[in-house]
Amino acid sequence: MIETMRSEIEQIIEQACAADTNIFGYDIWTHHILPVVQNAKQLAPRFDADPEIMELAALLHDYASIKDEALYADHHIHGPIEAEKLLKRFGYPEEKTEAVKNAIATHRGSVTVEHRSTEGACLANADAMSHIEQVPSLLYLAYIHHGMGIDEGRLWVKAKLQRSWQKLRKDVQDILRNKYEAALKLL
Repeated sequence: MIETMRSEIEQIIEQACAADTNIFGYDIWTHHILPVVQNAKQLAPRFDADPEIMELAALLHDYASIKDEALYADHHIHGPIEAEKLLKRFGYPEEKTEAVKNAIATHRGSVTVEHRSTEGACLANADAMSHIEQVPSLLYLAYIHHGMGIDEGRLWVKAKLQRSWQKLRKDVQDILRNKYEAALKLL
């Protein structure tokens, strides 16, 4: 049951990424969502987080902003609502749905919130990892989506990486230190 539901949710998210209305383009699927899912799976044991909750939260964490550009600025608020709608449709247990929603609500680096669960901390770290590992997607966001000039975009990406770095737990920083330092040198 869970595998079928996860697969169907994955298809829904990928289709939303492929939609003409998605302001980020399809590449958010391959260069952000899937890396966050992989990172969440990798980090779940380290955080003692529920792997099932982590996979669903990672798949759904940016769904609101992918689905509707108007929700981008507050996608950490709208994301839990959108996740709940989907999970209810599949009859996912309410307690687990709440855990997914809580993780999504606290995943953003640019918004200071207290993690209410190990899953929330794990998702925030998985998301930040993807920013550091996927610098080209941040460059795309700065230059194409936001229409920034070279220097403005470079500074924006650097600030995003620094916020992401600060969001990481120390042991996760240790995993990414070389990639982070290389990205900063490049910028």
